[in-house]
Amino acid sequence: MSFHQTQPRPQTNRTDAAADQCPECNGSLVSDPQRGERSCSECGLVVAEDKIDEGPEWRTTDATDGSQPSRVGPPVTKTQHDDGLSTTIDWRNRDAKGNALDSQQRERMRRLRKWNSRFKTRDSKERGLKHALGEIDRMASSLGLPEDVRETASIIYRRALRADLLPGRSIEGVATAALYAAARQSALPRSLKETATVSRVDRREVVQTYRYLLRELELGVEPADPEHYLVRFVSKLGLDSCVEHRARELLDAAREENVTVGKSPVSLAAAAVYAAALVVDDAERLTQDTVSEATDVGEATIRSRYRDLLKADETCPL
Repeated sequence: MSFHQTQPRPQTNRTDAAADQCPECNGSLVSDPQRGERSCSECGLVVAEDKIDEGPEWRTTDATDGSQPSRVGPPVTKTQHDDGLSTTIDWRNRDAKGNALDSQQRERMRRLRKWNSRFKTRDSKERGLKHALGEIDRMASSLGLPEDVRETASIIYRRALRADLLPGRSIEGVATAALYAAARQSALPRSLKETATVSRVDRREVVQTYRYLLRELELGVEPADPEHYLVRFVSKLGLDSCVEHRARELLDAAREENVTVGKSPVSLAAAAVYAAALVVDDAERLTQDTVSEATDVGEATIRSRYRDLLKADETCPL
């Protein structure tokens, strides 16, 4: 007698197919994510309700007017003394629906803002850091520097604070020197005259504090390149890109002839823009006074530098 082992017959799984059909009319089921329901498209029978929405939860957490919803809060940033992790009470006296608060609620919110501001700064060290970072943001806005430069300047100031380099120096002076160094590191330099104009300290203190930070923090700041100023000067004067291209050629030729050694990069950039505007045929001829006003470089310096640049360029017809 022989025995044969019978293999089990595979069963057809109808669960998935039945899940997409209406139990009443066998119609197709559709989902409504707004109501959290699953109903039949033929007879309208609601098969499931109160379904959990597994999609992203869009909320308004930005620091603007609330027109850009986001899933998360603002990123961690070193431009704020608390890294942007604390709670901020909006200055507008309106509720979540945009309605104006009454007088009693406004007074209550005013007191809450006051205590919230006090709790953010626990000691004098944090208050000084908050003031310094505010100064960096103010000066960077006046100089037109982007967010990454402000972040770098804030990190430099925090390093100086941890290294105990502030005693004997003003908070504004260290903040200005940190911003000047950050702009140099980011290849978006600003001249000392421009930086001192928006600062609350004079140029001499900025120079001394900047050199002190370079030495103590060992900041890797390379010598300023005149070409880093060209884009901004050309934009201020409203010139074409061909003028900028010709100015770069003049600076390259001057660099090969060692004409740029020992000269201010700001004055070289201003002279290169002026000389390029004279060389390019379709460029509008500028006056030295106009270039001097836009670049904060003296007219006598521009005359001296642009002649040296033209002499160094063999292809220049002038």
